[in-house]
Order: sequence, then structure tokens, then C-alpha cells
Amino acid sequence: MKNILLLLIIAFLLPSAIFSQDKKLTIEDASYMNRSIMPKSISGLKWMGSTALFSFNEDNEVMASKATTAKPFRLFGLEDINSSLKKLEEDTLRRLPSFRWLDDKSGYFTAGNKVYFYNITSKQIRELNDYPEEAANTDLDENTYAMAYTIENNLYIAFEGRQIQITHDDKPEIINGQTVHRNEFGISGGTFWSPRGNYLAYYRKDESMVSNYPLVDVDARVAELNNIKYPMAGMASHEVTLGIYDVGSGKTRFIKTGEPAEQYLTCVSWGTGERYVYIAVLNRDQDHMKMNKYDIRTGNLVKTLFEEKSEKYVEPEDDLAFLNNEKEQFIWISERDGYRHLYLYTTEGELIKKLTSGEWIVRSLLGIGPKDKYAYFTATGESPLNSDVYSVELKSGEITKISGGNGTHYARLNKNGKYYIDIFSDTATTREYSVMSTKGKQLQVLQEDVDPLTDYDLGKLSIFSIKADDGTDLYCRMITPPAFDPAKKYPVIVYVYGGPHAQLVTNSWMGGASMFLYYMAQEGYIIFTLDNRGSANRGRDFEQALFRNMGDIEVDDQADGVEYLKSLSFIDPDRIGVNGWSYGGFMTISLMLKQADDFKVGVCGGPVTDWKYYEIMYGERYMDTPESNPDGYEAASLLNHADKLEGDLLIIHGTSDPVVVWQHSLTLIKKFIREGRQVDYFVYPGHGHGVGGTDRVHLNAKMAKYFTDHL
Repeated sequence: MKNILLLLIIAFLLPSAIFSQDKKLTIEDASYMNRSIMPKSISGLKWMGSTALFSFNEDNEVMASKATTAKPFRLFGLEDINSSLKKLEEDTLRRLPSFRWLDDKSGYFTAGNKVYFYNITSKQIRELNDYPEEAANTDLDENTYAMAYTIENNLYIAFEGRQIQITHDDKPEIINGQTVHRNEFGISGGTFWSPRGNYLAYYRKDESMVSNYPLVDVDARVAELNNIKYPMAGMASHEVTLGIYDVGSGKTRFIKTGEPAEQYLTCVSWGTGERYVYIAVLNRDQDHMKMNKYDIRTGNLVKTLFEEKSEKYVEPEDDLAFLNNEKEQFIWISERDGYRHLYLYTTEGELIKKLTSGEWIVRSLLGIGPKDKYAYFTATGESPLNSDVYSVELKSGEITKISGGNGTHYARLNKNGKYYIDIFSDTATTREYSVMSTKGKQLQVLQEDVDPLTDYDLGKLSIFSIKADDGTDLYCRMITPPAFDPAKKYPVIVYVYGGPHAQLVTNSWMGGASMFLYYMAQEGYIIFTLDNRGSANRGRDFEQALFRNMGDIEVDDQADGVEYLKSLSFIDPDRIGVNGWSYGGFMTISLMLKQADDFKVGVCGGPVTDWKYYEIMYGERYMDTPESNPDGYEAASLLNHADKLEGDLLIIHGTSDPVVVWQHSLTLIKKFIREGRQVDYFVYPGHGHGVGGTDRVHLNAKMAKYFTDHL
């Protein structure tokens, strides 16, 4: 009887086992329109003040747990907040707001244009601040609850029931309190509160000397002009200064950063005593950086703490990280010695020690322990494909890996430096949440890996390396079609980016936008990606290999990848295509023109076609100016290679692209016409440097069809 029952169970389960991976990705899935195939995440996960408690959202409830015990408990819910809001005769909320903890008992949230304080024990709520509905670029100081914000081009603060206008610039070309230098150099905002909230530093940007660039809105009955400021390589750049607003006196003093005015101000950092502000001042050539210390009372330069120079470029991106107890010491991140590492300095400019070293890079500094004993960071210590969590003892310099497993770790350190939340993935793990001690012990698993694609018949992914012509390891990724048969011949799509600040091949789960690559593998293509020299996270020399010669060494490395593909018995060497966007669009067309014998089909979007049309900050860093590097610009210009097109090429562009302006592809199309070369062209009206929303489905369907029809 038991044997019969077992056979019945097997017979029942066998069909589900056989067909459990029968699902196919749709073009909507490939365009991330289906949330069910995205990795599960924990909403609202954050540490509570300086304690060992952390909170997270579950439905409309805020839950909490201790780092050391897996026993979550309820703190409060949407119903509690709304009940308190009703007592204040305020509008209620439809969903939980984003809550910021001040300690383990209280915090604040914003709703509409108001900031509320909430005590989870008493369930009492009170309004801390309010600001106008049209406010943008909001920045709250957690000490005084003053809110900095902008309206159009001027800066304001809301403080103690008053709306205070800090700047009064009538010219729209003068912009205050907003990001500058086109978000390069790690810049993400334009205001900087001092440690105790007594002062507000802010950027003032003068764009009056920068050329207007026309974008056209075609939605109006008569198309309307929308001019933006776009400083092209070699042309006039905007000028930036840093103002210091004294909240108590209401006065502003500007820091005297000196001449020439065309320079870059980044890594703005307050000293712990609020007397000094530190700025990395980088010349326009981007080959000489000075870390300057300024007295906010006078605006004068106190001293240059140190300088960094390079024959190619210097790229400061990180603020100074001051120690907690030794307040006159800070950690600086630099790749001056070839790899991105940590350096311990005094505020007088004395280098105490280099904390980390080796042929690997520090990806991010997570924080410093409260007693200044350890600093915590993520790095590629074991492999450039990985991102692991490490500690370094500041006194001895001893480095310890404190994360487990090989893959990619994102970490959130708590303020007491004892624990961190680890979010882990690798090529087979979508997302796993754990609480770890900073000694390296896993304390609890918050969420085990749940693969949302278990039921889908996906291709197999592999990572490996090949050698460049100089022996450098080049990491590659390949996705084979489902039911791959090595006895058959398959077409290939080379998916490429190839430029700085990007690394496509990592030991992490491929989801989101990468679903399109799995979709194309499902359609019978082998998908191949290679990170060439010039891409990120391999050290200074690896990335700087393309300096002044974009489109040269990257193309050579991708050509080596193609030669490797052609050596494989299951590759059809006559059916190789290439696909990329932005720098990847530049690379796609470069390969179609410079390696015309290798590629049958190319599909690209938002491509740079001539670097003289690109903006100053990024373009001049890697190419210098057209005047100082005419040969490099001439060689990199795709217009000068248009006569070499042999295969089928589809170029796509958003008509309102403010990053790679529409002029890039239009001028190349014009040159193709002049050369008598046929090319396919499609635009997305009103879209910027990417195509999002439901139109993404249309984009992916168009790209897939083009490969189907031509490859």
C-alpha cells in the first residue's frame, strides 16, 4: 500500500517538475513591466538611531527587531499616524511615509509640504516645519529641522515658521542651491548643512557665458523651443562659487576659491567644529587637484592640505570622512597610487598613513566605528568581479574581510559600528538579506533568496576571462539559449557599453534591464559581453587606457572578444550583431564601422558620434579639448568613418536628450546620406537619454524585431 501511494505521489509531482521551467519571458517582462519577476525586497529597512534595533515595513505596519534576535515586533502603523494627524486636523495618508529615525523612540517624516515629528511610544505627532508646494531640492537639517529648498533659481530656508529667501538673483542664468558640473565628481546636490545646523553652504552657478542649446517640444500645436545650457568641449563653461549662509545673522559670505573661474569645486565637507569648510578645487584640465581648507568667517584660504596631479586626469568624488573622537583627522579616498584606496590625514594636511593598498579598489567607505578603532568599506579585494565588506584597524592597518561568500554585497552600517545589514547577490542568488556583526558573524537571515524566475526557461549564464593583446585579463559574460546544443551554430549579439564609470560583468544577479538580454537569448541568440580597457573598477591605468583616444583600445579589446567567439564551434561567425546605448551606442557604431567584417547588424541608442558635441566635464576629462587634441577627436569622430558601413544599422534617439543631444545622431545620418550608405533611424519624440515607461516595451520590441529581421 505504501509503495502504491508513493507511486501516486510521484506521478502527481512529475508533470509539475517537468514543466516547472516552461514559462517564457514576454517583451513586457523584458521591459521590466512585470513586478512579479523582480527580486523580493524588504521595504523601509533602516537602523534605529545608534541602537542595535532596525525597522522595516510590512504591509502598512512598521516592524522592528534586534540585530541579535530574530523576533520582530510591531512599532506602529499607518492607522496610528492617521489617528494622530486627525487630532491635528491634518490630512490623513494613504500609505506609510518614509520614516527617518532620530533615536529608537522617535523620528520624522514628510507628507505633502510639511515635516512631522512622531514619537512611537506616546503616539504623539507634531509639525516641525512647512515649506511651499513649489519647493524643489529640499534638504532638511536634523538638528534644527530647518529646511533648505529652491524655487526656480533661488535658495530659501524654512525655519521657525518663517520662509527666508537667501538669494535674490533675477537672472535665470544664475542658479543657487542646485547641483553643478553636470553631476560629475560625485556631486548629487547643491546644499550642505553644517554639523550643528548653524550654517548652510550652497553652490552658486553662473551659466550666463554658456551657450544655449535648443530642445524642441513637439506636443504643442506649434512646436515650442526649450533652451538648455549645454557647455560643449572646448567652449565656455559655467562658473561656480560656494556661499556660506549664517542662519543666526542672516548674512552670506562667499568662499574665496580664486581664479581662474572655470574650475570645479567638489567634495564639499564641513569640519566638525563648523569653523572650516574643505573643498577639492580641480582645474579645468582636470589634471591638478588641491584639497583646500577655508575659514568660513573670512572666506579666506587657510591652507592647501595636499595636492594630486596626473599626466592624464584626477577625479575626486568623495567627501572627507571625519573621525568621531579624533575630530582633526579624516579619511580621504584616492587612486593616486594606481588603485582607489583609503588615506588617513590630519586637518593640517599631514598624511598619517595609507590605510589600504594593493591591486584592488575600495568601492565605498561605509563608516567609522564610534571609538575610531575601525573603518568599514566595500572593496574588490578578492576579485574585481566581487564587492565584499572589510574592516581596517586604523592603528595597525590590519584589514579583515567580514562578509561571507563570493559575490556582491551592499552594506548598511549601524551607528554604533557593531552590526551591518548585508544585501547579497551573485549570478545564482537574486537577493538575500542578513544581519551581520562587524566581526564577520552572521546573526540572522532576514530574507532568504527567492528566485522569481524559477518557473522560466532561461539561458545559462557563465563568466570567464580572455587575454587582451598585452596580456591583460578581460572579463566576459555569456548567456546561451535555453536547450543550448553545442552541435548547432548560433547567432551572437554582443552587448556593449565600454566606457568609464561602468562595469557590466560582475558576480551579481542579472535582473531589471538585463531581462532584455535573457529575452534575446530565449529567442535563440548567444549574448556576449566583455568589459574592455577603459571600463570601471580595475584601477586607474585600466580605465585611463582610453585617454585622448576614445574608440581605439576599446574597439581592439572588443575585436579580441569577437575572435574568441569565432574560435567556438557553436558560433556562426557570419551572424554577429552588436547592441549598446550611450557610450555603448558610440561603441556599437564604432564596431560596425571599424570592424565591419566582424559585425552584420548593429542596434544602438543615444550614441555619441563626435566628442566635440559632448559636454565639457566628462568629455574633456577623457579627451581634453578639440583644440589641444585634434588628432584624437578626428580619429574618434564616427563621421570620419561613415563610408565604411557595410552591415545593417539601426540608430535610435530621444528627441529631447539633454545628455547626448540629438545633433549627434542627426549629423551622422547626414554623413551616411552623403556617403550613399543606407541606415535605419528611429526617434522617440519627447524622450530624453533613455526610453522609459510603457514606451520601453515599444523600444525593446523594435530592437528585437530588427535583430530577427536582419541577423
